[in-house]
Amino acid sequence: MVVGLRDFTLRTGDGSGKPVLDEANGEELMHVQTSVAVALGNLPVESPGTLYITSRKLIWLSDVDMAKGYAVDFLSISLHAVSRDPEAYSSPCIYTQIEIEEDEDDESDTESSTEVLDLSKIREMRLVPSDPSQLETLFDVFCECAELNPEPVEEEEEDRGHNWVFSADQMDVRGGDEDAEWQISQSPTSVIGHSNGGEALAQPMLELQINDQRFEDAEEMVHESETKDH
Repeated sequence: MVVGLRDFTLRTGDGSGKPVLDEANGEELMHVQTSVAVALGNLPVESPGTLYITSRKLIWLSDVDMAKGYAVDFLSISLHAVSRDPEAYSSPCIYTQIEIEEDEDDESDTESSTEVLDLSKIREMRLVPSDPSQLETLFDVFCECAELNPEPVEEEEEDRGHNWVFSADQMDVRGGDEDAEWQISQSPTSVIGHSNGGEALAQPMLELQINDQRFEDAEEMVHESETKDH
């Protein structure tokens, strides 16, 4: 389930203003960056706050309004990049795209300041540090934390991705006909076991074995012809 962007106001009670983390489930604070403004979708940039990057999510907390903050899980961030092009945005920033739950009745991803802001519909977020030299550091931390949160593989997709992985004993070529045009090699080294993009690798392997068999048949035909001529 895609969670998307959401409100976050849980701060520790020690006066530091830091966010409350899910430490019981292993969430750790990875990086803190002060003086970071945030711009949600097409809305104007908000007053600077503090960016907390944890092993699970991004948390931005306002320095002006203690009751304002946002959070988004790394699993909901489909893209992050450094943007320095003034034509794309007025200030250097970290640009992020956020996955949302698709709503057939919602045909627009724009937001209006005159309407109640629905964070679950926000598709883009820009993080604008007051010191642009920190962009590379932020980007590196983003990458590190994204690697800690790989996209889970659905059971159905996993099964489908491995449909072509089987042993030679399980392979029945064209109804088990021993004279079939091609067969899977019995060598264990020919079994491929990579699910991501694996089917693209499997086809060339099968074609190679098909062609090898055809070459062997062609060589036998040439040999028989030469024998008859002599």
